[in-house]
Amino acid sequence: MKNYILLFVAVLALSFNSCTTMKNTTSSSDLYNTTWELEYISGPRIAFEGLFPDKKPFIKFDESKKEVFGNAGCNGYSAPYTLNGKSLSFGEQGPATMMYCEGGGEQTFTQMIRKIDSYSIDKDGKLNLLIKDVPMMRFKKVAK
Repeated sequence: MKNYILLFVAVLALSFNSCTTMKNTTSSSDLYNTTWELEYISGPRIAFEGLFPDKKPFIKFDESKKEVFGNAGCNGYSAPYTLNGKSLSFGEQGPATMMYCEGGGEQTFTQMIRKIDSYSIDKDGKLNLLIKDVPMMRFKKVAK
């Protein structure tokens, strides 16, 4: 009888663990049909609000064109991207508007995004763009 109870508890524990693991998995489809607004960028010693005083950068992934587009904080932004599993890289930025921007955040944004090599979506649904598994940019979902 003890063996049956032990076996039942073991099966129950494995089932619970597999359900928990399934909840934390993400797929590349989580990137699409969403506007991602930047809420953190690593590196600069200027406060985030100082980098982007007027508008926060945002990006959207276009799965069919393999292109990301949005705003880099002042001017429009677009670039091709390559996605293979969790590996993610961005190509050279395409044509953009040429407005004067205060804060210097746009240059910081475009320089950082070119260095990205992978991504993750955390348990809170935030998109983290990584360099060697270190989060360098964090985006939240917004309705735009």
